[in-house]
Amino acid sequence: MMRLRFGFIAGLTVGYYFGAMAGRGRYEQLNRLIAKVKRSDATHIAADKARSVVDTGIHKATDEAKHRLHRNGHTDSQTFTPS
Repeated sequence: MMRLRFGFIAGLTVGYYFGAMAGRGRYEQLNRLIAKVKRSDATHIAADKARSVVDTGIHKATDEAKHRLHRNGHTDSQTFTPS
């Protein structure tokens, strides 16, 4: 655990150092690139697919939880509803 924490802190330190060396121009260049990626159709398609996968997983998990509650003798008034 300590090694992981040290690695994380070392990574942050190195990232900060190199980020400071790169300067404001590089920061603005990266921001423009990020904005361009966010506007791209490929990003929107990937986000929609990811949302679909997550929604499917939520529905499957909810159905499985309801099935297990019913199998274990819980009544309808105690059915599981995701938050």
